[in-house]
Amino acid sequence: MSAATPHLDLTTPEVVRKISQRSLVIGAVFAVISAVLAFIRPDEFYRAYLLGFMCWLGVALGSMAILMIRHLTGGGWGTVIRRILGAAMRTLPLLAVLFIPVILGIRHLYLWAQPLSNIEDKHLREHLEQITQTYLTVNGFIIRAIFYFAVWNVLSFLLSKWSRETDRPNAPDNSGRFKAVSGPGLILYGFTISFAAIDWIMSLDPSWISTIFGLIILIGEVLSAMCFAVVVERILFNYKPMSEMLTPDFVHDHGKWMLAFTMVWAYFNFSQWLIIWAGNLPSEITFYLRRLNGGWMSIGLILIFLGFVVPFATLLSRPFKRDIRRLVWLAVWLLVIRYLDLFWIIEPNFSRTLVVTIADIVVPVAIGGIWLWYFFRNLAALPLLPAYDQDAHEVLQPAHETHA
Repeated sequence: MSAATPHLDLTTPEVVRKISQRSLVIGAVFAVISAVLAFIRPDEFYRAYLLGFMCWLGVALGSMAILMIRHLTGGGWGTVIRRILGAAMRTLPLLAVLFIPVILGIRHLYLWAQPLSNIEDKHLREHLEQITQTYLTVNGFIIRAIFYFAVWNVLSFLLSKWSRETDRPNAPDNSGRFKAVSGPGLILYGFTISFAAIDWIMSLDPSWISTIFGLIILIGEVLSAMCFAVVVERILFNYKPMSEMLTPDFVHDHGKWMLAFTMVWAYFNFSQWLIIWAGNLPSEITFYLRRLNGGWMSIGLILIFLGFVVPFATLLSRPFKRDIRRLVWLAVWLLVIRYLDLFWIIEPNFSRTLVVTIADIVVPVAIGGIWLWYFFRNLAALPLLPAYDQDAHEVLQPAHETHA
């Protein structure tokens, strides 16, 4: 137990509760507008809902993955944002509930869930008749979704339960438990999110296949989670105790993680492109044929240059990565890029030409407002640092020296 603990008030600042309340108001207002859109433009609503849901699910699951990486590797970089990551992870029960509209809109979203007799393309109809008998069934879709959320929520429950135990004196050393869960947990996360990506996104175009698609979704989630953590720590940096705990070295580490995840995201996307280009198979090329025409290429170019080239070049700067006031702007931009990336993946399945509807903006904001309300509520429920954890000294000791 660090001697610094008595000198630091680790409770969350009041601004966290204020942001939570404002997020709920914004979410409620946009939810009402979204409900209207669901009645008058159901197809547009459900497409936008899937887009918004995947954006915010990515932050929650990516946070859980980074948290498990931290438990396996250690380091103050993860300790200082551990409660931020944990609060995002604990939104998974809410996200399980928010998945219900996806199930309700299954016939608006997925071609395989519609009457196959309506499909004019004979080859596509025959293909769907095969896969809807073996894998893509409505009941199977729902059962697998229940399984995914069950796995994610069990992992979240265990990690959160043991973390809470380190908030009181004479807390047990749970580092062994964390490692025992985090190792298999990362493997489970990799498998479940890969199959969820197939079910929820890839099956929007049941004629298309990609063996690396699950990894693209996975790396996008951890990138969005790290960027989100940087944004939240910047908000908290104006107040104690984060202003005393967050050192330039920790910020530097977060910037390096952003750089690493950006590079891997670009590598996986390039690998998919290269594999499909080399194979040149009809079942694979449809993905890019849709996205290279009708104005969709402009989004793709934005993703390449403003989603990789510019962030990569910027994050090579050491001074930039050590300054939270500058790093946060890149983090915000990369979160926007994550939205554009999912928009580019999902929306061309429904429109040959680039179209942005009001639902594409309103619905993700509605989901985000409700999600942020629950996130900040979770964040306010616990101290910003598990003070009696065995690794707390990595953050508390520098803070104590600064405080002194």
